[in-house]
Amino acid sequence: MYFIQRNLYLCKRFYIPFRNLTRHTDMLTIKQITDDTEKVIRGLEKKHFEHAKEVIAKVIELNDKRKASQALLDNNLAEINTTSKTIGALIKSRKKEEAEAAKARVAEIKEANKSLEEAKEGAANEMQALLYTIPNIPYDEVPEGKTAEDNVVVKMGGMETELPKNALPHWELAKKYDIIDFDLGVKITGAGFPVYKGKGARLQRALINFFLDEARKAGYTEIMPPTVVNAASGYGTGQLPDKEGQMYHCEVDDLYLIPTAEVPVTNIYRDVILDEKDLPIKNCAYTECFRREAGSYGKEVRGLNRLHEFSKVELVRIDKPEHSRQSHQEMLDHVEGLLKKLELPYRILRLCGGDMSFTSAICYDFEVYSEAQQRWLEVSSVSNFDTYQANRLKCRYRTAEKKTELCHTLNGSALALPRIVAALLENNQTPEGIRIPKALVPYCGFDMID
Repeated sequence: MYFIQRNLYLCKRFYIPFRNLTRHTDMLTIKQITDDTEKVIRGLEKKHFEHAKEVIAKVIELNDKRKASQALLDNNLAEINTTSKTIGALIKSRKKEEAEAAKARVAEIKEANKSLEEAKEGAANEMQALLYTIPNIPYDEVPEGKTAEDNVVVKMGGMETELPKNALPHWELAKKYDIIDFDLGVKITGAGFPVYKGKGARLQRALINFFLDEARKAGYTEIMPPTVVNAASGYGTGQLPDKEGQMYHCEVDDLYLIPTAEVPVTNIYRDVILDEKDLPIKNCAYTECFRREAGSYGKEVRGLNRLHEFSKVELVRIDKPEHSRQSHQEMLDHVEGLLKKLELPYRILRLCGGDMSFTSAICYDFEVYSEAQQRWLEVSSVSNFDTYQANRLKCRYRTAEKKTELCHTLNGSALALPRIVAALLENNQTPEGIRIPKALVPYCGFDMID
């Protein structure tokens, strides 16, 4: 019970009263929960969601309470209508006493309805808040597991790199060639906000343009969205309330700096009914991204390994349920193609239930190998959210038969820059300088950082 109460408390910070919504924004639908309760619980347990049975039982209890209150209201309304019709006839028949009794009964029912309305609305609002705390259900092929160590490597590729003796990590290369200044970033803002200089800045811009051009060639429409969003947008894609502590919040205006372009781009389709013939929708966007990740020390978060502000190109797809798996594979192929063109060693992992995001039904991570650090660095997550986000967003499409169905939403980084830059600098260092991959030379305007 404490867990449920705590989750409900967290939701109150972003509370949207049920009566103020234009629709009931279930996350997992009530139909899913009531029709296949055991499957839902098993899925939540695979994601290591605490007290899954208790939370789902509470949702069902609140839904029953809401439905019971509604049934009584419906019965009372029917009685009011029937009784009201008799009052006129009783008056005409000069049955004053009976007419007054009928009027009193109508007033009594109306008064009782006030309590029933409050009970119904209270149950609906409490259920709504609780639903916001329940993650998406993973697909069957998502492996069991709790941490990153349980993820499954499904593919490896790319080119092995031979480094010179005494190869340097990227933070030392950045200082040697004066291309990224971490200390200056601390002075201006704080840790995790580097300043890119000279060829370092040009490399950033080159990667952004390269990723956008590759996305455009693959049929994606470029979007330039805002980098701050309102709470409704955060709810729509599932960052709120789950990731509230990791987002920068502009309290005066109640706006949030985006953690990824997924948030504003996907919210373009909030409360939208699309035509089936227009699917799949394919968008891409470059934005700065902001994440208040917990500070720590050591090489794993040093330099570009973990930042509070970074550049990223994001892919977003809206699709029909029957085609979303194909869309997901196309996105995976696209990201893999980028890493091949950048000549980086990479691997693809299918994430286990415990390491997946709150909103994902299935997710694959891409990692590149940093030769100088001797470790893998995550550079992309490509996820299929099934109907989970669409249900929050009320993003739907109209079929040829004029039926309205929930869309599937997908997104993936293509790519996040910091760790890509780290791997490029480290893996391409030579005694003469840092070599630029062939695919980037036309974008950089140089083939060597020296």
